[in-house]
Order: sequence, then C-alpha cells, then structure tokens
Amino acid sequence: MSRLKLFSLDAGADFAGRVAAALGEPLAAHEERDFVDGEHKLRPLDDVEGADVYLVQSLYGDERGSVDDRLVRVLFLLGALRDAGAARVTAVVPYLCYARKDRRTKLHDPLSSRYLASLFESLGTDAVVTLDVHNQAAFENAFRCRTLHLPAQPLFVEYAAERLAGDERPLVVASPDVGGVKRAEALRTALGERLEREIGRAFVEKYRSGDRLSGGVLVGDVQGASVVIVDDLIAGGGTLSRATDALVSGGAERIIALASHGQFCGGALADIQQLELEAVAVTNSLPQAQGAGKLQVVDCAPLIAEAIRRLHDSGPAAQLSV
Repeated sequence: MSRLKLFSLDAGADFAGRVAAALGEPLAAHEERDFVDGEHKLRPLDDVEGADVYLVQSLYGDERGSVDDRLVRVLFLLGALRDAGAARVTAVVPYLCYARKDRRTKLHDPLSSRYLASLFESLGTDAVVTLDVHNQAAFENAFRCRTLHLPAQPLFVEYAAERLAGDERPLVVASPDVGGVKRAEALRTALGERLEREIGRAFVEKYRSGDRLSGGVLVGDVQGASVVIVDDLIAGGGTLSRATDALVSGGAERIIALASHGQFCGGALADIQQLELEAVAVTNSLPQAQGAGKLQVVDCAPLIAEAIRRLHDSGPAAQLSV
C-alpha cells in the first residue's frame, strides 16, 4: 500500500487527531453536511484512490447524536471511501456498539453483533479493529472480514504498577462478576510478573435480569488488601458499586477500579465519586470529562496508532491481540 489515509467523523476528531499525531500522519479532510430534514452527507475531500484508508471512530451515543446516527454516518463514509477508489478500507472502532448482544438469552432475541458485522461487510470493509470488546470470541465469530482485537491490559498493567509502587499490603485482582474472571486472571498474571510478587484473586457474585442487578457475595480473601477491580465497561455503575461494597465489607483497605470503556450513563460518574474507591481508570476510547474527581484517563491512542502502523506495513499486527 503506497499511501496511508486517516479519517474520522467530526465527533471523533479529537481522538483521531491523537492517533494521527502518534502515527506522524495528518488527519484527512472530509465533508460532513447535515440537512434540515435530518439526513446527512459524508464524503472524503482528500484523494483516496489506491490508498490504504483507516476510519477511526468509536460508536456511542451522547447529546450530539445517537449511537444509531453515528453508526449510519460511519457506514456511509466507509461506502464513500470504497466508491472513491480506496484500495483497502479498515474500520477502527475503539468502542464497538451492540457488542454486548452476542447471544440469545430470551425467545426470539436478536443477534445484534452479527447484524452489525453484516452491515460493515456489505459496504466492503476489509478489516475491523476494536479495543476490549465485551466477548472476544463472539466478536471474531460474527465477522467474515479480518478482525483485530486489541486488549487494554498492557496499558492498565503499567498504570496499576505505577499506582501500587511501594504498597506492601497483600494485593488482589478482582472481577466484579463471574463473567469477567478470565479478564481479571489475565491482568492478575501480567501484573504479578510486572511487580514480581504474588497476587491473589477474587470475584463478586452477580445476577442480572433486565436492568435489575442482584447478588453481591464475595468469593476470595481481601482482608487488609489493596484490590484492583477489572472490567471491560462501566455504564450505569451498578456492577462497580456492588463489587466495591462487597470488597469493603470483606476488609479491603484500598480499592482501584480499571475499565476499558467508560460510558457513565446518567448520573453514574457522580455516583461513583461517592464509592469507597481511590481511583477509577478508563481509556479514552470514549470521550471523558476532564478533572472529574476520582476519574483517571489512560490514553489508548498510541496503541491504536501502533495497530494501524502494523496493518499498513503488513505486520506483525496479530501480536498486539495477545
């Protein structure tokens, strides 16, 4: 591929600009025009014929637009890039919408993640890159085009190692539910190697029915320990709240929470400030408020940039997913 081109929607320009700076490449120009009837038009203004093109944009909803509006805009721009003669088009979606609905739990449930994959593929997307999707196996199985799943674990290992430097308490890595035990175990192993010390494990029992959560039984010993909670997403904050309460009741003296994506729906961020947490660290895969109390933001733009660099140079990109 002779040329690399980076695009984003207007809504993702700040993050994509950080990725572009890490790559040493400019962010390509595009037109994003809204019409009075609610429709819109997107087109590349830079020449992309024969180029290796990457569209960097997380898919989420906020006061500027719904998740569905942002998804349609991404799809339309991917189609326009392909029609303009791009040799290869890659969707780089740090936060991928609808990824949590990857299996049927009730009669006639949709498989939204598979439908989403079909939309990307129908517009000729060559590859999809994402960060810490909810279920990696389901993500990879949903797509027929190439996928690259990037874990935020290396970023959080460095963050936690710096935060815990000099802490002589017992150290435990905890999952806020049974479903995240594998994720927590991977970070526990990596952090143990980084700190060269033994780290315990724990998880909190959780049951979900619709939007209602129950459970809260702690499994594992956290008495007098520093505890790192690991999750992929904080949305309403209920899961984190239950886990924190269980750990405090179990005798934990210091608690830090790590989550790849911080949605913080409704008043979640304000509620989290009231929890007995030292800090809550998330990546900037989604836009985050600056100076929001206990909230700490870990920059994932260099990781995204490295993935793009390796894809453009024909590898080795797959090693980043390990």
